[in-house]
Parts: sequence; structure tokens; C-alpha cells
Amino acid sequence: MIDRTTFTSMYENFDKEVIDEIIEIFIREYPTRIKELEKDIQAHDFDSLAKHAHSIKGVIANFYDEDARQIAFQLEKKGKSLDSSGLDEDLLLLKKACEHLMAELNEIRKNYR
Repeated sequence: MIDRTTFTSMYENFDKEVIDEIIEIFIREYPTRIKELEKDIQAHDFDSLAKHAHSIKGVIANFYDEDARQIAFQLEKKGKSLDSSGLDEDLLLLKKACEHLMAELNEIRKNYR
């Protein structure tokens, strides 16, 4: 869930078009980012898993959704420590959290168009 107070405060000096574009980029790139994580998990490519999880964690952090960020961080840590336990479950949790995040972002976008 987005911390809307922090989100609004952090982006209050940005042009509306920039905020809309930041949101659009996340939504557009999300399917590719998830597919990368899926491939990494299936291939047991822990190095790539850590890298891709770190990347999506950083993007999610831009929207102040601590729940989704923590799940991505968990995947990143497991990649770095070569820990394969619960990866499929963690990915499913991340997908659900990001779907919720995107729904929230689409709602927020209405204020910036």
C-alpha cells in the first residue's frame, strides 16, 4: 500500500506530466521485470535474481509502498545468499503486491492528468 502522505509530499514540486510519466513507465515495464524474475527463479540464476529484485525494489521505493518493497528485498536477499526456499511463493506475493500497487497508481494518476 502506498504511503500517500509521503508520496504527495515527495512529489509536490514535480510537474504533473513527470509524475504521470514515472507511473506510466513502472506500469509499462512491470511485465518485463516480473518475467525476468520468473526466468531467474526457474533457472536458479541467483546472481540475476538478486540484480533484478534489487532493480524492481528500487522502482517500487519511488512509490513508497513498503510492503511491496520488502517482498522485493526478500527476493534480493535470497538471490544474494543462494537461498531457493520459498522463491515461488515470494514471487507470487510480489505479483499480488505489485498488482495492488498498480491499481493504486492508476487511481493516483487521475490527480496528475
